[in-house]
Amino acid sequence: MLYLKTDEEVGLLKESNILVSRTLAEVAAFIKPGITTLYLDKIAETFIHDNGAIPAFKGYGGFPKTLCTSVNDEVVHGIPSDYTLKEGDIISIDCGVILNGWYGDSAYTFPVGEIAEEVRCLLDYTKASLEEGVNAAVAGNRVGDISYAVQTKAESGGFSVVRELVGHGIGTKLHEPPEVPNYGKKGAGPKMEKGLVICIEPMINMGRRETMQMRDGWTIKTADGKPSAHFEYAVAVNKGKADVLTTFKFIEEVLSKM
Repeated sequence: MLYLKTDEEVGLLKESNILVSRTLAEVAAFIKPGITTLYLDKIAETFIHDNGAIPAFKGYGGFPKTLCTSVNDEVVHGIPSDYTLKEGDIISIDCGVILNGWYGDSAYTFPVGEIAEEVRCLLDYTKASLEEGVNAAVAGNRVGDISYAVQTKAESGGFSVVRELVGHGIGTKLHEPPEVPNYGKKGAGPKMEKGLVICIEPMINMGRRETMQMRDGWTIKTADGKPSAHFEYAVAVNKGKADVLTTFKFIEEVLSKM
């Protein structure tokens, strides 16, 4: 069953997702060599609380921290730790909040200092595949149209799409139906209607698509040890064009000054 939101509820979801966007921008200012992922986590947790919200991930299924911080070959769900960022790393930061009972959820993969050109290309294609997915998130289309758009763009750059992890619906729960895979066929899956709110989140690998879970029970890594990138928007399906509830504008304003 798909939960369609009213315009008012979409507005509340937008507030939650704008706060996530602002939190990621707050963290972005501190991403540089020598900073630990745990330090970034504390910045995010303080900022979320200061803005009257609750970290959505902390305690969710037993997850211990506010952010998921996934470095280099870590795909998603990395746990903040004493790991110190190094020049040339990339770090995916996934953040969630609960504001007024509604969830926000977004992710962005950041370069740490100067990164290799092929890694920059991975980030660019992953982000572009997200944008292609958003273009397909319109009323009357099916979820498979998003999946196909993401996969086609990512694979056109020679990259591979993670299959085990998918996007999802979002609302008063962090994960609602439908699942939104990043691979698939046009015309497949549930039909989308105005008011459906979903998170589209390509997880794209430089090498093979296979992944493995680490012993901490959370961190997912690429099986071949090559880098992976992850970007995520919350999107409200609408007629003609999706309403993107998240924004990367705040993040990119910070990055442009660094």
